[in-house]
Amino acid sequence: MSQSIDIPKVDDFLQELVAIQQTRAKKIALLGSRHIPITHQNLIEMLSYALVLESNEIITSGATGTNSAVIRGAMRADANNLTVILPQSLKRQPKESRKQLEQVIHLVENPKNNNLSLAEASSLCNQEIVSRCQQLICFAFHESKTLLKTCREAEEQRKIVTLFYLD
Repeated sequence: MSQSIDIPKVDDFLQELVAIQQTRAKKIALLGSRHIPITHQNLIEMLSYALVLESNEIITSGATGTNSAVIRGAMRADANNLTVILPQSLKRQPKESRKQLEQVIHLVENPKNNNLSLAEASSLCNQEIVSRCQQLICFAFHESKTLLKTCREAEEQRKIVTLFYLD
């Protein structure tokens, strides 16, 4: 009795192995929930800081919580290695986020999405972020529909996806 090897799974595994061993800098997207404890935010900030120190380019969005922590860490390490893509225009962002976002060198606004709900605009924004990265690191809850959908879409595009559940 012969055993068959699932070629796509072997291929995916080999691609991940090569990516993990790759020492050159990557474009890494870091996304996550707005509603996370400060201790988690501190860890995410340190991760972002360390990734930038290793010359990786970080891409995130502009919300509070996870994305704000990513921005703080990346800005502390090297502001030139950070790109923030907003789901809508800067003026549509919460006031507590605007001051931080105004300091970002590579800020991409999407005013064409101002007429959409935040959920719809965020979904489109996440698609754009994933299209620009090689790897996605995501911090989500099991009920984080938009973030989990983004992870599935990234996997379908054969991106390396690391998903951390916060619950």
